[in-house]
Amino acid sequence: MKLYNIKENDEQVSFGQAVRQGLGRNQGLFFPSELPCFDDIDGLLAEDFTSRSAKILSALIGDELSPEAVKALVENAFQFPAPIQKVKDQVYALELFHGPTLAFKDFGGRFMAQSLAAVSDGGKITILTATSGDTGAAVAHAFYGMENIQVVILYPKGKISPLQEKLFCTLGKNIHTVAINSDFDACQALVKKAFDDQALRAEVGLNSANSINISRLMAQICYYFEAAAQMSKAERENLVVSVPSGNFGNLTAGMLAKALGLPIKRFIAATNVNDTVPRYLETGKWEPKATIATTSNAMDVSQPNNWPRIEELCRIQGWGLETLGKGAVTDEESAASVRELYDLGYLCEPHGAIAYRTLGQQLQPGETGLFLCTAHPAKFKEVVDEILETDIPLPGPLAKHSQMALLSEVLDDDFEALKAILRRVQ
Repeated sequence: MKLYNIKENDEQVSFGQAVRQGLGRNQGLFFPSELPCFDDIDGLLAEDFTSRSAKILSALIGDELSPEAVKALVENAFQFPAPIQKVKDQVYALELFHGPTLAFKDFGGRFMAQSLAAVSDGGKITILTATSGDTGAAVAHAFYGMENIQVVILYPKGKISPLQEKLFCTLGKNIHTVAINSDFDACQALVKKAFDDQALRAEVGLNSANSINISRLMAQICYYFEAAAQMSKAERENLVVSVPSGNFGNLTAGMLAKALGLPIKRFIAATNVNDTVPRYLETGKWEPKATIATTSNAMDVSQPNNWPRIEELCRIQGWGLETLGKGAVTDEESAASVRELYDLGYLCEPHGAIAYRTLGQQLQPGETGLFLCTAHPAKFKEVVDEILETDIPLPGPLAKHSQMALLSEVLDDDFEALKAILRRVQ
């Protein structure tokens, strides 16, 4: 598999290099030089989740890893299901929160950890990543205890849910968590500065586990196929998918699934009031505003990193950006949708509710709707309890970590201080 840097096309790397390196020159994202296309989609969808995922990922990776090796990676990473649940006629929820940290990031985080171990040359590795909530836990648990790998996770202090914070800031060992006195975009900017510092990258063996790492995106492609496999052929032939979007990795993966041959009619990019992309699709002007804190905090992103990949894919496939649905939802509207879903017998949280609301606004007669539920409602217990006036019980992992002490250190938005931490944890 060859990948190129979207910003500097002459930089071309292998899958292993892309996984180890994370970002290209000039903070460029890597993108596959060629995309396979599966002709027998019905046959592929008839296979079980892990076998099908291994075929998809092996076709993407090529001969760099054997099919047997890729299947072993998948079997170790995807040890939990991705079921769909019928919410009402022609509307389904794709539940992506059945992994160890109760969020969709478990798929990408665990596959990246397995991939990195498979392509590692034995050198020093420091994973540096920023999180707006769920990435941190997935990455922390995926890499916890792995030899020769240190993990440093930045997150905006006071801007993720307390239970999200507990799930990844209580581990210790090779997991180091840093609360930044700013917002997610500042955390992300610190990560980018670190990757731009070539001497630092070499010194600590810097790598990123954000969705900028291509291995994470590749893993996420697989659950779109799994969702379609659970539907009838008639339902999936008119499928509209609404994706709650912050950094836009999840939507990128879904659109890649379509490029590989999955018959998705169209996508909807659903955001909260941090609506840079919906406004851009409306006006053609990229005008990020200051990030606003919301109850759907994992989507509190004003400058989504993965958007260039979506534009690159649309350019290659000849898809007009105007075909992408869009919607921005307020906290009050997402709360109303949480209540609506609860009345339908489905417990959801604000991120999934935003995707449900935009889907309902745009789904046409004869179409099947799918909205992504990216995290267990209990990860946002305080918000959901207040909206529904209830008391959600904590599932096992959250109950365990909620009783543990936080191990994070607090840092201002200071790159030199971050460099000191990266050197210290070696």
